[in-house]
Formats: sequence, C-alpha cells, structure tokens
Amino acid sequence: MPLSLLDRWRAPAPDPARVAWLGEWDYAHRGLHGPGLPENSPAAFAAAIGRGMGIECDVQRSYDGQAMVFHDADLSRLTAEHGPVARRTAEELGRIVLSGGSDSIPTLRAVLDQIGGKVPLLIEIKSPKDELRRVSTTCMAVRRVLEGYQGRHAVMSFDPRIVRWFADHSPLTLRGLVVTEENGKTLSGMIRRRLSLWHARPDFLAYDIRDLPSRFASAQRRRGLPVLTWTVRSAEHRERADEHADAPIAEGAGLA
Repeated sequence: MPLSLLDRWRAPAPDPARVAWLGEWDYAHRGLHGPGLPENSPAAFAAAIGRGMGIECDVQRSYDGQAMVFHDADLSRLTAEHGPVARRTAEELGRIVLSGGSDSIPTLRAVLDQIGGKVPLLIEIKSPKDELRRVSTTCMAVRRVLEGYQGRHAVMSFDPRIVRWFADHSPLTLRGLVVTEENGKTLSGMIRRRLSLWHARPDFLAYDIRDLPSRFASAQRRRGLPVLTWTVRSAEHRERADEHADAPIAEGAGLA
C-alpha cells in the first residue's frame, strides 16, 4: 500500500475549517521576549498581545500536578534556583522570579486569564522522562485548565504519546506533532517520523525551520495538515517559512 494511503488511514487529515486559523497568525516564540522580558513571562506575553501576535508557550508539570508555563525541566538556566521543576509545587514555583525581569513563573491558568482569547495560543507540552502514567498526568493537568476556555488554542509536543492522548481523550482540542529531522535523516529516522505520525494522529505539524523544505512535511501539507515552523530567527528563515509553511513561530530578527 502506498505511504500516502497509509497516512490517510492511520493519521487522517483534519477538517479544513477547524484548522484554518492556524495559518492566519504569526506566533511569538515563548512570547515576545527580549531585554527585560524573559521568555515565557507575563511581560513577554503582554508584548505579543500588544503587537497582535499569536503566542507559543511551553508547559512543565509541577510536583503537585499543576501546569506551569516554563520551558526547561531544570530551573538553572532561567532562574537563580537549581533543580528539577517537577520537584517543586506550583506555589513554590510561583515565588521564583525569572532571570532578567520581575515576573515569576506563571501557571497555565494565569496565562489563559491574561490572554483571554485576544490572540491564539500554542501550548507545547514537555514530555516527562519516565513512565506512561506521568505522561497521562501531565496531559490531564493541561486539559483541566483548558476546560471552558473559549479562545483559540492548540496543544503540541515532540512526544507522540502526548498528542495521541489528546486525540483519544480530548478530540475537540487541536493537537500538533512537533518534528525535527536533526540526527534523523537516515532511513531509520524517516521510519520513526512516520510511525510517530501514525501513533500521534495530529491535526497539524510544527516543523524545524532548518529542515524545510522537507519531502515529509510537504506531503503532509498537501493532504491537509497545516505546517507551522520553528524557530524562525532571521530574514532568510522568514522567506523559507513563507514558501514552505503555513505560519512561523518566530523570535528576534525572524519577526516581521
């Protein structure tokens, strides 16, 4: 059976009307961050809202099962604290100030309250480094916060298990598979990408700009999966995104 037919069977394309808005926005990568505006901070999100940009953010799970907006699994790079995010409670994390600014680590609920549907939000869920049960718990933490939220939003992850969880347990939530071909351009890498696609059953792809143009991404885009691309950081990246993707997730010189 041709791969295109297998793709249609194992990972059906979404209803075009459901995903059309994804390609109508530029997205600020971790908010519109810069000097005095730390990544994934309320200040960076406010700057993106003020510029009329969609927002991409990251979520880690706290020790007590709350969805926290923070990129790294460890606190060291982005704060004066050290150690895993997952070993601190939401209250403890909420008291930690982000380096380079005055904001502390926000909960996903606080970020949704701040955005309030004014711009769309892409939520990248970071994958726990252990068993399936913890993946499920992280997904549940995000879904609980999203219940009742009326603004445009989507979840996405490198981990196909997370994307599939939303396909199975929250099918009305738009879900994307984050893809990079880095260190995976061999035949085995191509097989892993396809197996990830089939397992995840995503509504869209978020693709590494360094890999575009990509035969795999182009094939999925032709059959109806929007392709967003990250991280667009230069004018050359911007041109490539305009030609080979539906929307950029950008920062710095990659912002229009």
